[in-house]
Amino acid sequence: MPKTSKAPATTDKATTRAAAGGKTGTTRAKAVGKGTTAPADTTPAPAPDRFLVEQRAELVTERAAYVEQAESLRIDAEQLAQDMEPGDIQFDEESGEGDTLNVERERDLALSAQARAAVDEIDRALAKMDAGTYGVCERCGNPIPKARLKVLPYASLCVACKSGGLSRR
Repeated sequence: MPKTSKAPATTDKATTRAAAGGKTGTTRAKAVGKGTTAPADTTPAPAPDRFLVEQRAELVTERAAYVEQAESLRIDAEQLAQDMEPGDIQFDEESGEGDTLNVERERDLALSAQARAAVDEIDRALAKMDAGTYGVCERCGNPIPKARLKVLPYASLCVACKSGGLSRR
């Protein structure tokens, strides 16, 4: 014979009213307001998703590398600007006449800007993790496949939306 569990014999007015289809909010609020306390929420907090923990660690590591790269390139560009004298034109053996220091400086500045843009995208991905929207396509709202997020942890579009046109990652 199967065992059945008995419900507690005592019931409060809120439970009785809820069973009868009445309003429980006011009764419960009054009961809590009279010095009794609401039952403690005993549901355990959900365990952190292992994938999200790994992705966060990857993003933080990548962010640190990009910040270091951007700063290093910026310093290199500033050093090249200081080394260059006004009106100084250098000649390059392969390409002929040209201002190679200026070209190197512009290249360093462009690469530094790209690294800073990657940091911004990583910051957005970390904010999405905090908001609980990480891994959701910004365009269609569908989940971004984990394989894509493994390769590009700060991807903001699913494969279908990304392949539909060139835009954000």
